[in-house]
Amino acid sequence: MTVEVRALGSLCNLQCKYCYQHLERSVGNQKRYYNLNTIISVLEEINKPFSLFGGEALLMPSADLEKLWQWGFEKFGKNGIQTNGALISDRHIAMFKKYNVFVGLSIDGPCELNDARWAGSLDATRQATTRSLAAVERLLREGIPLGLIVVLHRGNAVREKLPALREWFRKLDALGMGSVRLSLLQDDDEETRKSFCLTAEENVEAFLSLYELERQLLNLKFDLFSEMQNLLQGNDESCTCIWSGCDPYTTSSVTGIEGDGQISICGRSDKDGLNVVKCDTPGFERYIALYQVPQEDGGCKGCRFFLVCKGHCPGAALNDDWRNRSRYCDVWKSLLEHMEARILENGERLIFNMADREKLEQAFLEAWSAGRNISISQELEKTKDACPSRLSSVSAQGQSRNDENAGN
Repeated sequence: MTVEVRALGSLCNLQCKYCYQHLERSVGNQKRYYNLNTIISVLEEINKPFSLFGGEALLMPSADLEKLWQWGFEKFGKNGIQTNGALISDRHIAMFKKYNVFVGLSIDGPCELNDARWAGSLDATRQATTRSLAAVERLLREGIPLGLIVVLHRGNAVREKLPALREWFRKLDALGMGSVRLSLLQDDDEETRKSFCLTAEENVEAFLSLYELERQLLNLKFDLFSEMQNLLQGNDESCTCIWSGCDPYTTSSVTGIEGDGQISICGRSDKDGLNVVKCDTPGFERYIALYQVPQEDGGCKGCRFFLVCKGHCPGAALNDDWRNRSRYCDVWKSLLEHMEARILENGERLIFNMADREKLEQAFLEAWSAGRNISISQELEKTKDACPSRLSSVSAQGQSRNDENAGN
């Protein structure tokens, strides 16, 4: 579980044109106050490492950041923050080092590739981008733990922009950058869809271009690709929340702590502009329904990738209705098929090699009906113990026959 401290809610120094928090800001749900002692008291009860989140978490006064990080370091030996990087100062750098702060930095590339992360004018935006890029290079140079989040959109990932994006990743690789998370744009309104969203074909082209680039790099890895490959092989213990069957009212992978101490859900599942109070009991009705609802009606019925994807994140569901599967279903399916073929070329095992895949799906349905979530890897271990031959590797030809019978 990730614990996100959102002391100032969605308050931010930037107004990124595609930000999923725009609705929250538009209804006036921005906080300029918080109670640090209350936040620490709630963190004591949860008793798990945390990360500062926003909006922009570095809008907090440095003295409060230090107090919170000192407490976190003494309690857990580490801290975290998600930031756009434009406000990082020498004092922040010193605190990152002193209190073992992992920095997650959101940026979509150099120069015009990052223009969607708007600062009010083009000149101010480019200046903010320059500061963020300088922060990335300094963090790498000084050995501060760093991960990047890069959103793919029309400003940085259409065919004519991909060479510049790839070249930037090559430069980061040479600087020793390790982990980059690639994200699809969460298009929550029609204007964003028209201005920034890639088509399914463009998304797939961009992802596959970067997938092939990764094979040429020494240090930089796109963790999305390794997750998808692990999932196809039944290794889901460490996958991120987007693949884990998230309940939109409890979001078990993310617990938010607001400035007044309120416990809230993951902001990506909030479509009403309000901080939804986290429920106590998870429910998995979405996944039980998706398994049975035809794909033409917004479900996942018959999809052999169902256990891998589970309809994906409810925050990106069709028509902004969490009961539907992801609006990016075509993208994920195409990528999974591509990676499936690569795995088979290497002679490795897939969970679809199992003759009783439906029994595995039924195990999930039974667990969800009982209000529990389970993992693929745990169920595979049970199956292996019961019938080891079920999990033996098969040839690519045999897999092809299985695919033809199963369909999509």
